[in-house]
Amino acid sequence: MARRRSAGGKRGSGQGDSLLDAPVAEALDLHGYRADEVPRALRSFLTTWRGRGQGLVVHVITGRGRNSERGPVLGRKVSSLLRGELSTLVAEWAPDYNDGGFMVRLR
Repeated sequence: MARRRSAGGKRGSGQGDSLLDAPVAEALDLHGYRADEVPRALRSFLTTWRGRGQGLVVHVITGRGRNSERGPVLGRKVSSLLRGELSTLVAEWAPDYNDGGFMVRLR
């Protein structure tokens, strides 16, 4: 198992379970998405699950970019969205254990 690490993601104010150890309500697998499709898909997913309960943890799977000519595109895109335009939906986030996605706790 890979070691845990935090990323420059927002950190919550001690919401109980460690983000990486919290039960996952649902996952969004972005394999096969183009970078320009990610903002809409991610916003829709986060909005839907935020409406189902405060503090839920979801897993956003981006992959590691091994099959991409330009390297990992989706991970950078999702990270940017979580830091920026989608930050109002997110209480905290961090890379998952294998750096192939993100664990996200919803507001």
